[in-house]
Amino acid sequence: MRNFKMLLAYDGTRYRGWQRLGNSPDTIQGKLEQALSRILEQPIAIHGSGRTDAGAHAAGQVASFHADTTRSCRELTALLRQYLPEDLGVLEITEVPPRFHARLTATGKTYVYRVWNSRVPNVFERRYVYQLGETLDVAAMKQAAADFLGTHDFIAFCSNKQFKKSSVRTITALTIETLGPEVRFTVTGDGFLYNMVRIMVGTLLEIGLHRRPVDDIPAILASRSRERAGKTAPARGLCLKEVYYP
Repeated sequence: MRNFKMLLAYDGTRYRGWQRLGNSPDTIQGKLEQALSRILEQPIAIHGSGRTDAGAHAAGQVASFHADTTRSCRELTALLRQYLPEDLGVLEITEVPPRFHARLTATGKTYVYRVWNSRVPNVFERRYVYQLGETLDVAAMKQAAADFLGTHDFIAFCSNKQFKKSSVRTITALTIETLGPEVRFTVTGDGFLYNMVRIMVGTLLEIGLHRRPVDDIPAILASRSRERAGKTAPARGLCLKEVYYP
């Protein structure tokens, strides 16, 4: 049994997220498993590096699977590209050691969140940005973002109320840059809770709109209460940029 690693990119607009949902064909995992099982004529289970939300995107998602096949990585890549829809692309397939697991072996991830901060509609990228017409105080958001850095309990920034595992994560970088009308958040950490990046961004946007104080982040973290944090920013602005491995 061989072990394969896939590098993927997808437009998540029409999908219900990464994770398969019963027999629903509208998930990334479901589409991939369906196509691979058909190509290889055997049941294939795929493990992703993480579960992207419904409507969120990926430029560097990683998945792994085991299969009993003699086909080369190049053949598998070509065949998958034939079977998969245009909004789900296989960038690369490589063979990896038997113990490699896309999620369990990962050491960190980088996400990008894009906000179109203008009243002028961004017609051609509307699926990939959160359009916010109110002017943001970027300097205030940058000041507040520094309080996310380091190791903290991020349970207040998690939408899963039944989350029972450790909610401690380490954020190694969080940058906010302006690219014309676009405000781009880039966050890197050793792992992320359910909706964590979107809630972090939503909270920073409220600070940027002067709806909460600049120094509010430490108090939210200490509260361990989801109700203390900001709204969850829309999924369409989020993209998984890269997954890191040893």
